[in-house]
Amino acid sequence: MPPPITPADVPSEELKLLEQARLGDSDAFATLATRYERKIYRIAKNIVQSDEDAEDVVQDALLKAFEHLPNFQGQSKFYTWLVRITVNEALMKLRKRKSDRIVSLDDDIETDEEPIVREIAVWGEDPESKYTQTELRAILDDAIQSLRPIYRAVFTLRDVEELSTEDTADALGLSVPAVKSRLLRARLELREKLTRIFKRKQEQIFGYV
Repeated sequence: MPPPITPADVPSEELKLLEQARLGDSDAFATLATRYERKIYRIAKNIVQSDEDAEDVVQDALLKAFEHLPNFQGQSKFYTWLVRITVNEALMKLRKRKSDRIVSLDDDIETDEEPIVREIAVWGEDPESKYTQTELRAILDDAIQSLRPIYRAVFTLRDVEELSTEDTADALGLSVPAVKSRLLRARLELREKLTRIFKRKQEQIFGYV
């Protein structure tokens, strides 16, 4: 029998389901999976950029979570633990697909000693005055999808799913400074990409070369 879970702000109802699932109760685990399936699907979709691949990632992540649930001791939230499995499965899917350059999440990025030298352009007029909310959402989604996976994962968890820095670090197996560093890089890249997009659209509208 697995050792009891050490609670980490776990609601009593969820704690009961976790204990039952860890003893092999598939119905209890199915209840937990249903609770978080849509959230981890969004995370997977933002990383792999494919509905079909995202569905595969979710299934693989849930199977792996059920398989390893006896080892879960509640030192982090169950959702955070499930997110970490999902992100790992999504990155493995990208590696197999070989359509993107993947950098291991374990690789260090020494931004403290290596300053980021970037020039951030000014957008000028407020983009909201020129585009509808639907157009802006589509532009932003495309820009997010174009980020490199290691930055896309951090940005998705922090700015899209609104996890805390600590939970994001826990989910990705990173230090808090590494999360902050990668989130900064992601935001800088997005700023540059969006600046180019808005400039290009302005040129198309006014016929600039």
